[in-house]
Amino acid sequence: MIGKQILYLLVFPGLLFTCVLGLLIGWLDRKVSASFQFRVGPPIFQNFNDIFKLLGKEVILIKDTNITVFALAPIAAFSVMVFLSMSIGLVLFYGLGFGGDIIVMMYLFMFFSVAIIIGGSASGNVLSSLGAGREIKLLLADELAFILICLIPIIKSGYLLGLNEIVIAQSDGAFIGSISGFIGFLVGLLCIQAKMTLPPFHIPEAETELAEGPLMEYSGPLLALWKICQHMMWVIFPFFLIILFFGGFNLVGIGILWAILKYVLIIVLMIIIKNTNPRIQIDTALKFFWRYASPLALIGIILAVLGV
Repeated sequence: MIGKQILYLLVFPGLLFTCVLGLLIGWLDRKVSASFQFRVGPPIFQNFNDIFKLLGKEVILIKDTNITVFALAPIAAFSVMVFLSMSIGLVLFYGLGFGGDIIVMMYLFMFFSVAIIIGGSASGNVLSSLGAGREIKLLLADELAFILICLIPIIKSGYLLGLNEIVIAQSDGAFIGSISGFIGFLVGLLCIQAKMTLPPFHIPEAETELAEGPLMEYSGPLLALWKICQHMMWVIFPFFLIILFFGGFNLVGIGILWAILKYVLIIVLMIIIKNTNPRIQIDTALKFFWRYASPLALIGIILAVLGV
């Protein structure tokens, strides 16, 4: 039993599977983005080469760095991402979950942003601290809308708090087919775009202004951990939306093709949004999520209560 749990955590559907798929999807994102900009783009294994190169570099620390906090932040974030990948993968591929796991996931998704904030603030660099401050504001902007869209499938499933139970509740039809489910998916897609700090919400990093922002002083294996986490998000967040609104995966016969199409659809939408919108200001992001996305998600909740 313990051996099987370790296999789930470190191989499939946990660390190894999520890292490999995330790095490949990251390459696809770079390749498609390059075509938008009339460039060739990187070779397929470029992301793997970048990670292995970083793992072989030394960690450089500046004078004012709080070394303990600075080093523990990416390690903690990576650990949480591995746990998330295993938990969400178990629901999708094996139908295994635990009571109230959707509440746990909502907290853990927030943890990555908190780790970024702590790590950037501990670096001792002014620009990193400024990026960490922007990360705080972005978290305050998107978190309410994200929590609200998570409530929609809970209501539509009969107030069930288990992700596997939410998937089973969609056996007669995915929630995306309803008005409230579609609203939840749409707002959720924008929320994960913000949580992954992808354009137009790449405000904390803002390469042309802050030179990677909170990650500016990271190097070597510590930077590699941050990059791996970012690539793992390309798997974890779309899988989470598939559980909430697309009825999970049915890996039998034609269901395998349908499962792939669900995932590809979300990835394509994310890449299109990423490449067709310029970076917005932090106050614009706050206004967007609080004035439009959150009220829209609230409307989705009301419709879900009404059974629409």
